[in-house]
Amino acid sequence: MLNKLKTLLKHLWLDASDTRRAIPPDMLQRLARRVAASERRHSGEIRICVEASLPLSYLWRLGKQNSIAALTRQRAVTMFGKLRVWDTEHNNGVLIYVLLAERAIEIVADRGLARHVGPDQWQALVARMAAAFREQRYEDGLTQALEETSAVLMQHFAVDGSEEGAQARANELPDAPLLQ
Repeated sequence: MLNKLKTLLKHLWLDASDTRRAIPPDMLQRLARRVAASERRHSGEIRICVEASLPLSYLWRLGKQNSIAALTRQRAVTMFGKLRVWDTEHNNGVLIYVLLAERAIEIVADRGLARHVGPDQWQALVARMAAAFREQRYEDGLTQALEETSAVLMQHFAVDGSEEGAQARANELPDAPLLQ
């Protein structure tokens, strides 16, 4: 009961201002430019979502059957759907989800990409991000994750590198990270 109360208080304490402190406007712009540059080289779509805390509706489910890790994964999958990452032409969208309250990171890849990339590869990427985040190097961690995700997408979904090929590819989702 005490751990549940501590978790609840931590999530109630953090808000969008904490997210903006971790990811200030200049970093947000650099990340959006990196996402756009990445997406010119492959047909995939990458979204970044950083949330300060889980909504109360998730926290009420915390208990014997739902660990905070399971709730974090559920939230990432929900955001994958809400942000329409699943709704790309080639089913190769990727969500990089960060929950600051738990220092948790989730990668959710659509089925077109999941056929090519196993969970071990995503977990290794998450571990490298987490190492950077522990040192509060959020930009480094997110940039590295973007580069690694881009490399995977280029390996399986590369587009013609010409200017015409890059212009022909529609940008299906916003490039700017979502901060909540």
